[in-house]
Amino acid sequence: MSMTIPTPWRRWLSGIVFAAVALVARAEMTVEIVGGDAGRLPIAVVPFKDEASRVREALTPTVKGDLGFTGVFRLLPTDGVANLPFAPGEIRHADWQAAGAKYLAVGRVEPASGGQVRIRFELVEVGSRRQLTQGEFTVGPERARDVAHTIADMIYEAVTGQRGVFNTRIAYVMKSGRDYLLQIADVDGGRPQTVLRSKEPIISPAWSPDGSRLAYVSFETRKPVVWVQNLATGARRAVGNFKGSNSAPAWSPDGTRLALTLTTSGNSQIYVMNADGGSPRRVAYSDAIDTEPTWTPDGASLLFVSDRSGGPQIYRVDAGGGTPQRLTWQGSYNVSPKVSPDGRRFTYIRKEGARFRVMLQEFGSSDARVLSDAAYNERPSFAPNGQMVLYASDEGRKSVLYAAHPESGQRIRLGTVDGDVQDPAWGPFNTP
Repeated sequence: MSMTIPTPWRRWLSGIVFAAVALVARAEMTVEIVGGDAGRLPIAVVPFKDEASRVREALTPTVKGDLGFTGVFRLLPTDGVANLPFAPGEIRHADWQAAGAKYLAVGRVEPASGGQVRIRFELVEVGSRRQLTQGEFTVGPERARDVAHTIADMIYEAVTGQRGVFNTRIAYVMKSGRDYLLQIADVDGGRPQTVLRSKEPIISPAWSPDGSRLAYVSFETRKPVVWVQNLATGARRAVGNFKGSNSAPAWSPDGTRLALTLTTSGNSQIYVMNADGGSPRRVAYSDAIDTEPTWTPDGASLLFVSDRSGGPQIYRVDAGGGTPQRLTWQGSYNVSPKVSPDGRRFTYIRKEGARFRVMLQEFGSSDARVLSDAAYNERPSFAPNGQMVLYASDEGRKSVLYAAHPESGQRIRLGTVDGDVQDPAWGPFNTP
């Protein structure tokens, strides 16, 4: 895959921000912590008893992969420890202390009635011998992966106090031959499903807050049209099919409205409309190009990109309309804003020379921190718990997905592929 930098005019007028990401249709990703092990919490996950024979997909690799993805944990090998327990009463704590484990997760898979299985697990703090959390799940053997994600979520929350994101999903567009595929998948790229296949481009997927629908832009009628599709039924509706270009949909936090970019007035401007369709209402007025709207978590205002000051900068405006307030003052090219779930800060892309950097900026401040390292980065977005920022990077002819921790700046490299995957969007907590 070859990535080229589109001009801001082509980017804005079309509403397209192409991204190449290493999120691919496979069950596991290669996780590499950039910057060493400092500060990460040592944890061991003992392979679940009888998982190989009782469930369709082993739980242990998924649990370990999820915990490694966070960058919070350092996964310890278990094959060199003589004691391999499956329940708390079987743990020899001295063995695991000697192995360097602060936390130990154990579990087992047992038969249940009706062809189901019962999956049990416990998380123990090795030094204090305290049980921090535990769970029991009775499911069909094919549901083991869902349970593994839930176990990882429970472990993460028990240790950090933050809600885990492993049961959420990601939407993206994959270019396959001459076809464009709108797909959704687990956060680790597993279980991909194709939502829409088209010979014409599909761009800008956006999740509804309840995770039941996707808004996206399709060129299947030879012009950009905004569609909303129900993921359970497959039913869809063209909600933005006005004169000119219709692009960059963004859901309001309550799911009742869409912000989008329209050219009905001649140049790209920001509008808000009912999520089920209807007449759009213009939010801001200028002779400039305004695009890439995104909502604040309270639904009271929108961030967007405009060149009204000469070059592309990020502005904030009341959702009901008003005078926009400029937010970015450093750099001559700032685009693609996304607001953190707690509403305290926002991430975006800044162009500095030949580098496109992922930035993090607090509201009320004009200063921003760099989160990325590679020269070309695109499409940053927050995890729904706000603890990671995902973004796309280009490394040679490879597309790479990184997750950066806003507080520590630690980066997690999630693998490379020879693929063309565009426009990732991280779903909400309640993605189906």
